[in-house]
Amino acid sequence: MARRPLPRILSNGSAQLARSRELARTAADSATDVLHPLITITRGLRRLASAGRRRWVDTPKERRGALLLAVAAVLLAVALAPYGPLLAVLALMAAAAWHGRDRAPAAPAGPAPGQLQRLKSLYEALVPYFSASDDPEPLYARGGDWGKVFSEYEFDGDGRLAHLVISYPAYFTDAEPDSRARIEHLLGAKCGRGREYHFAWDEEANQLTVRVLAPLSTDIAAQPFVTAPGETVLGFTDPTRVQRTLPLTHGAHGEERTDVPPVVWRTGVRSTEPHLLAVGQPGSGTSTLLRSIALQALHHGDVVIVDGGGTGEYACLTGRDGVLAVECALSGAVTSLEWAAAETERRLAAASKAHQAGDPPPEDTRRPLWLLLDRPSVFTHLAAADDGTDPQSLLQAPLRHGRAANVTVVVAEQFDGLDALTAPVRQHTRARVVLGPATAGQLESVLGAPPHTTPVEQVPPGRGYARLGTGPVHRLQVPATPDPYDDATSEAHRQAVLDLLPPRTTPADEEPGPVPEAVRLDKAATEKVAAAALAAETEVSEPASAPPAPEGAAVAESSS
Repeated sequence: MARRPLPRILSNGSAQLARSRELARTAADSATDVLHPLITITRGLRRLASAGRRRWVDTPKERRGALLLAVAAVLLAVALAPYGPLLAVLALMAAAAWHGRDRAPAAPAGPAPGQLQRLKSLYEALVPYFSASDDPEPLYARGGDWGKVFSEYEFDGDGRLAHLVISYPAYFTDAEPDSRARIEHLLGAKCGRGREYHFAWDEEANQLTVRVLAPLSTDIAAQPFVTAPGETVLGFTDPTRVQRTLPLTHGAHGEERTDVPPVVWRTGVRSTEPHLLAVGQPGSGTSTLLRSIALQALHHGDVVIVDGGGTGEYACLTGRDGVLAVECALSGAVTSLEWAAAETERRLAAASKAHQAGDPPPEDTRRPLWLLLDRPSVFTHLAAADDGTDPQSLLQAPLRHGRAANVTVVVAEQFDGLDALTAPVRQHTRARVVLGPATAGQLESVLGAPPHTTPVEQVPPGRGYARLGTGPVHRLQVPATPDPYDDATSEAHRQAVLDLLPPRTTPADEEPGPVPEAVRLDKAATEKVAAAALAAETEVSEPASAPPAPEGAAVAESSS
């Protein structure tokens, strides 16, 4: 059966519609040009009528009679005068045309003198980089025309460049990172220091787009995030390279609600970057990042914290449900990590046995276990001085097999302690975060790729960059998660962290339930954690007049 051809309206309807739209647009523009005087006079008459009405309303009632008499006398004089009505109509049209004119200030034809000087100086600064001696028609030359290469430009309120599109010759080596870095460094210096610039290189069109980035919000406090199990919010970034947003509250008292693009780190069996390394200067916010991760991890898993700094940054988590240990000493850190290595091997064996039998993995192997280490290099030096066990050597099993065993390792270290990190830690922590001020070389050495923005010297705590595996480099602002026991913490942020903390462990007057084998520490660590928790609960819950329970009996009851 022969196929019938499509109607003409369907075969070339798009072209006809485009021509019809163009004709309609042209007709509308022509009508606007022709009727512009009539539109102006009509607008003026409307404004004059509004002014007369306001004058009538503002006139007191006792004076409105005199006003009407004066208007009537003027109209009578105009009517009796020779050519009076014609002159009155002409005067009214002239007044309407004057009041109906477009009062918007005319846009300047070009940049202001100060802006023009900035563009010229920037053009002259780019001449040595974008010019060649054998170019017959150079785009960049001494005293050349900057208008040929700066196709778009915008200035902010301070007269500094906020947006710029630069055209460069095709022979410029834009595929080489060093050449790009020189141009970006020059533009960051000439356009104004102290701001973050985003550079977008279009190699096909030979154009470079420079845009000033707005500062990330620093008033987002810790709060429950709308995420799925296995997703952890590291912080928040720009909406340019992230398609997902999270509903959040921010402000001094959490009164504002908005949607912010997050940097989400996915862990678990299907994660390609199961472990994370955070690096920063002192006071840059690495401990804040670990606290934020711990509060999110406690919703679905268990946490072991090893604090090499020894400053008590994680005291608020001691004895909480799901927190298996908070260690600040070398012996406790070694004991906890030895148990974590054994627990990883036990989970692997149990899951392998279930897979061979055709059964799903046991429930105790699917509950996430998080190992959070803050400055482990301190323990490395202590272990070397005492000829003891380095806690980092106990991380090989969790790092190598953590993804299959639902064990996640997060390491936070300072720049001066990076050399003390072992090879397994460097090799298996594919998710990277750099916080605080850092040079371009430091960022590239940690992240594996340079950022597309210029780092600045002065940044607030928690500001930095993040890169998950081989993905793009994102600007990052960690949510404010301070130590609630710190006196310098604001009341709003302190309360936000306290609201997210899980309850304490079982009180001393209640019989503790059976502890699963998957979360059971060795005997020494269990007795130490239980004694600290029972002591804290006894001080809070028991009356002042009640005699204190014997310490040995309390520990024995807890560990039984």
